[in-house]
Amino acid sequence: MSELAAAVPAGGAANADLVIGVDGLARCGWGAGTAEYTAYHDTEWGRPVRDDDALYERITLEAFQSGLSWLTILRKREAFRTAFDRFHIQTVAAYTDDDVDRLMNDPGIVRNRAKIEAAIANARAAAELPEGLSALLWSFAPPPRRRPESRAAVPAFTAESTAMAKELKKRGFRFVGPTTAYALMQATGMVDDHLAGCHVPPAGTGLGAGGRR
Repeated sequence: MSELAAAVPAGGAANADLVIGVDGLARCGWGAGTAEYTAYHDTEWGRPVRDDDALYERITLEAFQSGLSWLTILRKREAFRTAFDRFHIQTVAAYTDDDVDRLMNDPGIVRNRAKIEAAIANARAAAELPEGLSALLWSFAPPPRRRPESRAAVPAFTAESTAMAKELKKRGFRFVGPTTAYALMQATGMVDDHLAGCHVPPAGTGLGAGGRR
């Protein structure tokens, strides 16, 4: 347990999967592990994102995270943004083999050729969407539901994320299976998987929403 959080005392909260921080706020347990996790949990995760480029960034980072910890991605995020031209879809879609070589030699990002090539292919696929990336992704958002009571109640994927992954593959996207699609839905507010009792308010209640950086 980091200095940012202390274990919830017995009987101190209705949800045993919450952690009370030194600031007295109850958080989903994963959001209290490090300063990076706390900031991401409190200000970004689960906030609605509807900008195309911002959603493309989330797809790309979720794909790069596969097999790694999310903390690794958070710590490399600014380097990723610089390397990928702030995730501007049209710019990345125009990348060439020289850009692949450049990215493979960038120590600030995760240097995985398959994932780099997938990121470029996904930008090209996104650029060709007549309805835009946001409209496509949000068409799979389920109706609002109550927040889960425990970590065990949070699924790894759903029927909606499976359908999203299938459609994205059909449209030419790579590295976006049902589990990655669900992680995307959680991160961008298509579903709200903050646990019941978490201090982060539901979207639309005043906390700054996601969207373009």
